[in-house]
Amino acid sequence: MTTVTQDLHAASVDALVEQLPTAQALHAERISDGAAAPETAAVVAAFVGATSADFAIALLDAEALAPAGGDAPQVSLVDVLRPALEAATGPLGSGVLGEGRLEERSSLFSDADAVRFRLLEADGRLAGEVAVRIRQNGTVSADRDVDRSVVGKLGRISNVEMALAVEIGRTRMSVRDLLALEPGAVVELDRSAGSPADILLNGRLIAHGEVVVVDQEYAVRITQILDVADGIA
Repeated sequence: MTTVTQDLHAASVDALVEQLPTAQALHAERISDGAAAPETAAVVAAFVGATSADFAIALLDAEALAPAGGDAPQVSLVDVLRPALEAATGPLGSGVLGEGRLEERSSLFSDADAVRFRLLEADGRLAGEVAVRIRQNGTVSADRDVDRSVVGKLGRISNVEMALAVEIGRTRMSVRDLLALEPGAVVELDRSAGSPADILLNGRLIAHGEVVVVDQEYAVRITQILDVADGIA
């Protein structure tokens, strides 16, 4: 494994840690002592692009991040950690992050090709662990031809269905405020009326458009298709 790839693991984990919604700031420390894999549940997701990777996040106090809600919580742990996973893909270049899922014990922590990091609090206490496996389908390079060759290979899975969503705005709120929502409540978004809607493919921005009504059903008219580089900016 090259030094460049090792640095890519670290860069991804550092970006991930910055977005973790924990009460205390954490820092990552590479594991090199052959420690046993964590037995706690982990959120895992795969990224496919110029440089593909698999991620797994296991937090010792994961329940503190996901609000209570019985068998059907309003916000799942996967949703809470999604922004951190998206941040981790930044150093990898263009691509698409797949849907996250919760695994009781992720095999990624035991994979010989994965690089593991401890998540530590300021006083050195263990808060969790992250595993990253960089797949050798591409290399880190400034050559744009690398991206084009990968896009060509992705044509082999062109018939695979993916989730397309239209977003008219976002806002940030605490879990406390979220759980206090009731019918009739108004949530102010970060976008003014008349602004274009974002069109997202598996959470990745790919286009802009305007919401229209077709045969009494909502639809979206595409007004701008973004280049890959624009979509990940």
